[in-house]
Amino acid sequence: MAKKKEITVEDKLRSLYNLQLIDSQIDKIRDIRGELPLEVRDLEDEIEGLKNRIKKLEQGLEEINERISIKKNIIAEAKVLIKKYTEQQKNVRNNREFDSLTKETEYQELEIQLAEKNINEFKAQIELKNESIDEIKSVSSEKTKHLKHKKSELDTILKETEKEETVLLKKSTTYKKKIEDRLIFAYSRIRANVKNGLAIVPIERGAAGGSFFTIPPQVQMEIASRKKIITDEHSGRILVDEVLANEQKQKMEKLFSKL
Repeated sequence: MAKKKEITVEDKLRSLYNLQLIDSQIDKIRDIRGELPLEVRDLEDEIEGLKNRIKKLEQGLEEINERISIKKNIIAEAKVLIKKYTEQQKNVRNNREFDSLTKETEYQELEIQLAEKNINEFKAQIELKNESIDEIKSVSSEKTKHLKHKKSELDTILKETEKEETVLLKKSTTYKKKIEDRLIFAYSRIRANVKNGLAIVPIERGAAGGSFFTIPPQVQMEIASRKKIITDEHSGRILVDEVLANEQKQKMEKLFSKL
């Protein structure tokens, strides 16, 4: 009966680092996909906001046009009254009645002047609102084109990455099965507690990857011997030597290039 091969610490470290590289690639895919939907939603919100601004401006135009109609009616009514008072003046019996009708006529003329002034002011407001509407429509048109482009980009990325992510998730599960539960638990806990999801890092320039704290030479030698699993005392990450890391990176890059 063939003797079952013993899994060494080095084997565990290689499997753990492979798992880290796969999970980091999944993180990268999700990061790319995570930003684009946000950009799409932001653009959709902006365009909706611009549509609401246009709607309010158009409602404002309707209100102004109604006011102009009211003022035009005032002018028309005033002209009718002026004509009426002018005719009545022809049949007055005394100066008092004539002066009274003259005052009424002058009052209606002032009403016409005020209404015409208001109409001109309203027309100026209409011009400004129309200019604003044209500007907002122009901005909205550009953003709509940009949104269309972003949606197309997102759809393409989703189609391209969906298959890759599925394959990588299966690979991640496969590697997890090769590693004992306590190490997977530790790996998952560290990943959850660090910003970039890197639970395992190589030694770079005498320090843990991404850290400025130098690792003592004796500890570096222990890490390079691959006889036991060592964690960084500052970050809690599992440490591997640079040679092992580069070997596994090359192996995984070949896998990623085929996806």
